Amino acid sequence: MAARHAVYSNELLRQAYKYIARNTTLPARTRHMAQLELNSFPNRARPTVVKERCTDTGRGRGILTDFGLCRYQFRQKALAGQIPGVEKASW
Repeated sequence: MAARHAVYSNELLRQAYKYIARNTTLPARTRHMAQLELNSFPNRARPTVVKERCTDTGRGRGILTDFGLCRYQFRQKALAGQIPGVEKASW
């Protein structure tokens, strides 16, 4: 949870520095300073460290991101009819 909060709190500033660093119309020194600022962000503030987890169990593997559940919990809730619009297929 701390990683998500760190990413969220630094998101706007990070995007601004990223835009400046990648803008080729700006002077090289300005772009370099923006890149140094980007590199100085803590590792936990990088969006790639945030990992999807199951909202029920906290499991980190087999996550269905649309529902925020691991595959086993998704199956259990779908069979119990607790997920609207999802039902077991039959043909």
